[in-house]
Amino acid sequence: MRSPKLAALELRRFGRGKLPRAALVALLLLPLLYGALYLWSFWDPYGRLDRIPVALVNDDTGASVDGRRMVAGDDITEGLRDSATFEWHEVSAAQARAGVEDGTYYLSLTMPADFSRRIASSSGDAPATSALQVRTNDANNYIVGQISRTVFSEVRTAASTKASRSFLDKIFISFSDIHGKTVEAADGADKLTGGIGKAEQGSKDLADGLKDAKSGSDKLAKGLKKLDTSGGDLEDGTQKIADGTQSLADKANGINDKIGPFVARNEKTIGDTAQLVADSAEVVSGHLATLVKTAPVAAKDARTEADALAGVYKTRCETPVLPDPACDDLKAAKEAAADVATVAEGLDVLIADRSGELKTLRTNVGLLQKQAQALADRAPRLSEDLTDAVSRINELNKGAAKVAAGAKKLHTGLGTAKTGAGDLDTGVGKLKTGAYDLNGGIYKLVDGSGKLAGGLHDGAEKIPDYDEPARDARTAVMADPVQLATQDLHKAPNYGTGFAPYFIPLSLWVGAMVAYMLIAPMNRRALAAGASAWRIALAGWLPVVAIGVLQTTALMAVLHWAVGLEMARAAGTVGFLFLVTACFAALIQWLNARFGAAGRILVLALLMLQLTSAGGTYPVQTSPGFFNAIHPFLPMSHVVDALRRLITGGGLEPVWQACAVLVAFTVGALALTALSARRRQVWTLDRLHPELSL
Repeated sequence: MRSPKLAALELRRFGRGKLPRAALVALLLLPLLYGALYLWSFWDPYGRLDRIPVALVNDDTGASVDGRRMVAGDDITEGLRDSATFEWHEVSAAQARAGVEDGTYYLSLTMPADFSRRIASSSGDAPATSALQVRTNDANNYIVGQISRTVFSEVRTAASTKASRSFLDKIFISFSDIHGKTVEAADGADKLTGGIGKAEQGSKDLADGLKDAKSGSDKLAKGLKKLDTSGGDLEDGTQKIADGTQSLADKANGINDKIGPFVARNEKTIGDTAQLVADSAEVVSGHLATLVKTAPVAAKDARTEADALAGVYKTRCETPVLPDPACDDLKAAKEAAADVATVAEGLDVLIADRSGELKTLRTNVGLLQKQAQALADRAPRLSEDLTDAVSRINELNKGAAKVAAGAKKLHTGLGTAKTGAGDLDTGVGKLKTGAYDLNGGIYKLVDGSGKLAGGLHDGAEKIPDYDEPARDARTAVMADPVQLATQDLHKAPNYGTGFAPYFIPLSLWVGAMVAYMLIAPMNRRALAAGASAWRIALAGWLPVVAIGVLQTTALMAVLHWAVGLEMARAAGTVGFLFLVTACFAALIQWLNARFGAAGRILVLALLMLQLTSAGGTYPVQTSPGFFNAIHPFLPMSHVVDALRRLITGGGLEPVWQACAVLVAFTVGALALTALSARRRQVWTLDRLHPELSL
């Protein structure tokens, strides 16, 4: 009998009686328990996070920023409640702590009292980071803790981004302010350059002027030195005058004290005497005039008379004929006449020689005559005039004393002025040098201010000046500069779709495993009939494959229409799963055929090895090295990879590779089953008395 007929006969056994039929139905529905129920329970857990109770504690007391009230904790609380990420319960810190401990809440999120203050500190003198405090309890549920870390990381990022945007907005506003001030500074630098240019010209003029001033101050110092010397002479002279006037005043006062009363009593006598002196002086003046006129004539006449007497004497006494008794008298007369002539001649010579002095004498006599006449005229008021004269002399003395004191002060002042003029000359010299240095410095300053103005203009162009839309755009970028540009080439719409490639082959393996608990791995009739080993192997394999096809059809129908599994290649997925169930049936058949009751344990062990090394949940690279080593050599690893491409999409290379692997495993397993069937046709003591029977 051929293998298909043998397989059909094997399946007909399930039509006999209610219990076999129920067993067949249970066998067909068994993969649904593993596949559909598992996937349904895990289908979209992230979509139901709003059912997880989480404690929310907002202890934030807020802060003041630039005169505005900021309570970041309230903003985050409002955002979390609107997001409905979890089932939020606003409680106190103590309630949250107790609730996480006893399982009332899976976790808690706390905004501390200084949350806003620390955020606001970013623009202050002592910036400090703020912290969202998350409390979890893995004793409640480990996965929830993992999910919360992802969710709260996004919350922290959003809070940090908002705080950064506020801080960066202030920075950009500051940039605008700096830009404006820099523009003002640049304009001021332009004006400064112009002003410094004028100052440079002014400093040059100042230096030239100070040069002239130095020359003038030098002359002034020399002039004041001469004036100081003259002032010393003036001081000495005025002091001598003061001393003289003081002496004069003393004498005048003494005379006035002595003769004042006398003059007052004898004014008339003094007047008469003065008049007499005036008259006498007038007579003397006249006689002097007569003397000057008559002296030559008198000298001549006296000489003539003397000569005449000398002749008479000579005649009568020196050569007398007769002695003359009158010779003695004549001799005396001759000598007297000679003396008179000599005197007259001497007087004439004297008058001639002293004509100037006689003229002066006549002038003085005339002056005396006038003064005496004036005195005679003023004699009635002489006492009054004397008192007035003494008073004037005293006034003159006082004035001379003041002049002397003033001259002394003047000399002292001139000495000070001389010293000051020297210092001034030295200072002006230094000023002149400084002015030239200033001119050189201002020249450099002109160049520097020009560069400053240029630099400020260039800087103003480089400093950004953003309006509000531009600030918003830039703060948004800088607060969150790196966006995660996720591109899912073949996105699984939910958690269940992502896990389907793992749970579906698991359910098919379990289905085949249970099927071989009800169906013998090798057909007993074929064994008893002595059929060929291949026919025996196929006869035990085909019924389970047929059941596996039905299991696959039922499973995928429920997953698609009931659970909602969407497949990129639905027909390819179902067809590939038919190959998978055929391969799994062949492997389980061989293990049961070769090892008997122990084979069932090996089936479970092989299932465990495949589940742990297939990479159905986490990438296999995250598993220990042992599982990485066996991963390529187990069929479920290739099945999982192929189903991912068939369900979510992608290249078919893993699918074709998996098909080749499955075919190889199927053929190899059937060959090994045939070899086992060949061995089963030979009876041994072990078969008659097995060590273990299940």
